[in-house]
Amino acid sequence: MHLEILVEDKSGKKMLEKMVPMIIGEDHSYRIVSYKGLGRIPKNMKSGTDANKRILLDRLPKILSGYGKTYNKQAHSMEVAVIVVCDLDDRCQKKFREELYEMRNSIFLKLETLFCFAIEEGEAWLLGDIKAGKQPFRT
Repeated sequence: MHLEILVEDKSGKKMLEKMVPMIIGEDHSYRIVSYKGLGRIPKNMKSGTDANKRILLDRLPKILSGYGKTYNKQAHSMEVAVIVVCDLDDRCQKKFREELYEMRNSIFLKLETLFCFAIEEGEAWLLGDIKAGKQPFRT
């Protein structure tokens, strides 16, 4: 399986570069892509922001659509999952998760897509359960 991991900032990417290999082992491949902030899910599901600003949620509908087009063509040769990792900040977790899945469903993405939240900050998430962080990834 190949994992495309999207994270809201460079510090999150640095953290995941250390953590992901310990979790998934050598049986899976991955790529971590960092953005310059979290932003907001666009109301009309069309990104109105400049692509160069690289704000994760502002660009997410287009990003996921692109992954869907790219990896649906390769579905026979590789299993792919997209994982979005972001801080929850002051958001209601249940409502935020519903909004993200609604957005994902509106673009008819057929890839496995997971949304992972750090309740406070990504760094606290990493330190929250070191034992769990060292467990191997299971598909």
